[in-house]
Amino acid sequence: MRDEATVLHADLDAFYASVEQRDAPALRGRPVIVGGGVVLAASYEAKARGVRTAMGGRQARELCPDAVVVPPRMEAYSAASRAVFAIFHDTTPLVEGLSIDEAFLEVGGLRRIAGTPTQIAARLRERVRSEAGLPISVGVARTKFLAKVASAVSKPDGLLVVEPDREEEFLLPLPAERLWGVGKATAAKLHGLGIHTVGELAELEAATAGRLLGRAAGAHLHALSRLRDPRPVDTTKRRGSIGSQRALGTRPRTPEELDLILTQIIDRLGRRLREHNRASRTVVLRLRFGDFAKATRSRSLRSPTDRTWVLLDVARGLMESTLPEIADRGITLIGVSFSQLERADAVPPELPLDWEDGARLDTVLDAVRDRFGASSVARATQLGRDPGWSTPVLPEHE
Repeated sequence: MRDEATVLHADLDAFYASVEQRDAPALRGRPVIVGGGVVLAASYEAKARGVRTAMGGRQARELCPDAVVVPPRMEAYSAASRAVFAIFHDTTPLVEGLSIDEAFLEVGGLRRIAGTPTQIAARLRERVRSEAGLPISVGVARTKFLAKVASAVSKPDGLLVVEPDREEEFLLPLPAERLWGVGKATAAKLHGLGIHTVGELAELEAATAGRLLGRAAGAHLHALSRLRDPRPVDTTKRRGSIGSQRALGTRPRTPEELDLILTQIIDRLGRRLREHNRASRTVVLRLRFGDFAKATRSRSLRSPTDRTWVLLDVARGLMESTLPEIADRGITLIGVSFSQLERADAVPPELPLDWEDGARLDTVLDAVRDRFGASSVARATQLGRDPGWSTPVLPEHE
């Protein structure tokens, strides 16, 4: 554990909506919703009216009828993320990206050349505002967990430093939901046990927390509540999974439409695997139904692969098993992720011979797209269809 607060958690505020307000001055100070059928992002002006991410577009407009609804511009968000991460890396070589709009930075060794962690954090915020044109909140603490909580508490557009001698004063009164890993289900379980604050959880013995919440989850949450988080800022960790999702709105979808959307997602993800020399062993399908309940289905292969048609075949099987439920409840979102990633060139070439044609096809399509653009070639079923959008991601570590 560090002796002083040297970890920064930097988190861009309402990222997509802030980019839209930056690029269109007429939107500044107004409630902005990014997305149509489903809210992808909302400005703080819209959030103040009750609009939330993943909310249905109709409900969002009822809550905020004067909101300006804009379509997502993923290329603009990717460019903004690259500009901000360039500032992060210019601040310190120790940067651990969490998503396109947040990262941990370790600045403990920079005091002589760059000042105190608080000074570095203040300067970082100024640079992001002046050079990228975006608001950013920064938390500074001894641990990654506390820094992340501090940045959340400081929002919007704030800076909060949690010095070691006031960590308990800061953390223990906060709601238990602030703990990293407490979602709705765990929060409901804690509340049912009469535990509402971090301090109330910290009062339990570790063995009791493990018995009530499960050994792994209980140990993790109990350690955080007692300010134990020795994890360093990790600049080398490779992404353990990749994924993409498509918001569908609320109108009914036919099985044919769902299959088309699934192929679009798998095509993009398969290409990303091959671009980074990765192969996946497990395909995960995530759905959000019309009543906003969620479901997850997964299947693991005997051998990892980066072949689009193999991964698509698995995803189709998972989707087929959910079609009766979709027919009853509707569907508002499809997400797919590939996990248990390995280096593709380290996978033994023990694949059935009939996979070779698929491998050659992927190679040809990738070459054409590299030369003439991602939209230069597509499956016949996708011609003239909306390709949807692909959520921007952090670049993969090599």
